[in-house]
Amino acid sequence: MPASQPREQLLLVDDEEEALLELAELLENQGFRCHVATSVKVALQQLTRHPDIALVITDLNMPEESGISLIKRLREHTARQHLPVIVTTGHADPDVVGELRKLDVLDLFRKPIYHIRLLETLGNLFPLDVSQGKRAVH
Repeated sequence: MPASQPREQLLLVDDEEEALLELAELLENQGFRCHVATSVKVALQQLTRHPDIALVITDLNMPEESGISLIKRLREHTARQHLPVIVTTGHADPDVVGELRKLDVLDLFRKPIYHIRLLETLGNLFPLDVSQGKRAVH
């Protein structure tokens, strides 16, 4: 249900390009504008290039730098410290989950991602005014 006006801009970060593009397609079909990055370095460049990014969805385990590294850098950056972050992972031990809580992560999704739950989470965070196809203003 693409809206006439694009919804929020999202940054998707995952070193698995196929999963990244599949998620981007799913979210773009819901009206979101997606920017993608296959590493923390590229993610930080995307955040600089696109200051209107409203949420980051990042994989936890990536080869060069982890999703936790990205989140820590966001939390240290004054302008981005409150940017909502959703983490995806194939597996996370309890210590990692505890660290994610301390970093104020919005949600943790196990891979493969349950798309309906993700769309519900995004719908709650960025509600649409159904009668107008636009984001509700509160």
